[in-house]
Amino acid sequence: MAETKSGERPHDPKFPEKFLEFMRSGWGPLDLDAAPLPQAAFTARRREALSSAFPGEVLIVPTGEEQRRSNDTFYPFRAGSDFVWLTGDQDPEGVLVLHPSGGGHEAVLYRRPRKGTDSDEFFRSAKYGELWIGRKHSLDETEVRLGLPCKDVEGLDEALKGADRARTRILRGFDSALDARFADEDAPEEGLTRDGELAAVLSELRLRKDSWEIEQLQDAVDITVRGFEDVARIIPATGSVSERLIEGVFRSRARLEGNGLGYDSIVGAGSHATTLHWITNDGATKTGELLLMDMGVENHHLYTADVTRTIPVDGRFTPLQKQVYDVVHASQQAGMDVIRPGTEFQEIHQTCMRVLAEGLSDLGILPGSVDEALDKDSLIYRRWTLHGFGHMLGLDVHDCAASRPEHYYKGAVQEDFVLTVEPGLYFQANDELVPEELRGVGIRIEDDVRVTADGCENLSDGLPRSSDEVETWLAEQREAGPRIAGAN
Repeated sequence: MAETKSGERPHDPKFPEKFLEFMRSGWGPLDLDAAPLPQAAFTARRREALSSAFPGEVLIVPTGEEQRRSNDTFYPFRAGSDFVWLTGDQDPEGVLVLHPSGGGHEAVLYRRPRKGTDSDEFFRSAKYGELWIGRKHSLDETEVRLGLPCKDVEGLDEALKGADRARTRILRGFDSALDARFADEDAPEEGLTRDGELAAVLSELRLRKDSWEIEQLQDAVDITVRGFEDVARIIPATGSVSERLIEGVFRSRARLEGNGLGYDSIVGAGSHATTLHWITNDGATKTGELLLMDMGVENHHLYTADVTRTIPVDGRFTPLQKQVYDVVHASQQAGMDVIRPGTEFQEIHQTCMRVLAEGLSDLGILPGSVDEALDKDSLIYRRWTLHGFGHMLGLDVHDCAASRPEHYYKGAVQEDFVLTVEPGLYFQANDELVPEELRGVGIRIEDDVRVTADGCENLSDGLPRSSDEVETWLAEQREAGPRIAGAN
């Protein structure tokens, strides 16, 4: 191991006692703000909703710990989405437990306590010591911030002693020791395990966003819009710029105003745009080609945007590029137009796909009729569309993925669901069934929308969507010139 459980490493020096005594004295207080977090009232209501779904059962939701990158370095920690949704806590190694109490539950957050200057860990532990990683909140301070009782995680085993395994559910995948202790040996091989049911219910509770969550999503989207503007200002109409420079400029905005990226940025110049999850980003822009950028900022509260724009590098679409772009735009608009509470997820999908299939037919590419291509026993149009119309969005870029099908892709959207609408057309560079001018062309337009009482609201309407608007916007950004990330 690169370090012990306390965070000490094998190559750390063996300090003499005189130095240790010297380091233990002479430290004054170092205060941190311990005001209640604005989301605390919302997280309390979320815990109540989860409690109501599992009366009389012990519910355990860990957040996990830092993952090793190499030797004694770690990846930046990102709290588990369900855990942070229920607590607001973003620190590692926490475990939320809902203990049955009366007719409901008592929620307790078990987490690692602060080890201040009264502990040698303060200066000796590279993983936990405040001299290394900064001042952390104490358990008492965390209680105030989260509005949630907090106890030392070392007491978790004692707190769970005697818990009935058959009446205990744990969200697995974060803490192997807890997983093993409460393993469901009698779970069926197929269908929901006890862990799966807890995960599904949590996902389904997270489908409808509360007002605080919508504010966070709008914040993430607004930062993302500024990131796209930053990028547009450094892309030359002639010459070339690397995909990785574009990726880096956007990442600067994400780190400056948010927690970071919501997912690895997809920056596809030319034929790279036809690879759906192109994250190698080792190409470069070229005059006359298109550039597809799928990028999103994760804000400070871990809510993410997910936006895609496809632009003509030289500032103007060719007639054929414009024809394809306008088909994708029409498909996206048609999908948005049918969104309202009660609309089936599949209806949105079919609406978008029909417009794409009709466009492929108009281009002379689609063999046979549109209806034949859309028939469930055919689906040949998908050679060029590749994916569905969109997905749920929230704390995860593909949010609420553990929801049961009848509540998600086989169900209907409801008010305050937030989802992406992102149809696309992709013509591979080696596709001999399309005109040569289209080979290597990929176009996707993606926006983040909230379902409202009578339709939907486009949260990302700060960026243009139509082909004419994109050309105008790109010219305006270039005229404004590059800016330092962070300048208004």
